[in-house]
Amino acid sequence: MLVELNWGQGSVRVTRETGDPAYYGVRDAAGESRLLYAIKKQLKLQGYDVVKKRMWRDGHLVDDMQQYLRTKRGASPSFAIYNGRWAIEGAEVSYNAGAVTLELAEN
Repeated sequence: MLVELNWGQGSVRVTRETGDPAYYGVRDAAGESRLLYAIKKQLKLQGYDVVKKRMWRDGHLVDDMQQYLRTKRGASPSFAIYNGRWAIEGAEVSYNAGAVTLELAEN
């Protein structure tokens, strides 16, 4: 898995490489949850201190199943990564096909 943060462009490109697993599961957004967990592990390898959370628990007015990645409080740089197409399609669908572009909110 290749994770590229595009600073200033507001996007994160996640590319599936040969041998990487596919993620599935519609119930409880399991496929997207597993994908975000894998992205979190890759970001930690790159030196970012991130956590995976349900967005509504942080006070965002969204569906209670939607999840995102964000840096821990006080970390620098500060950012959040989420699926802007959540209501339309799980991020795992595009990732399984080869690559997905997620939203990157800085600071």
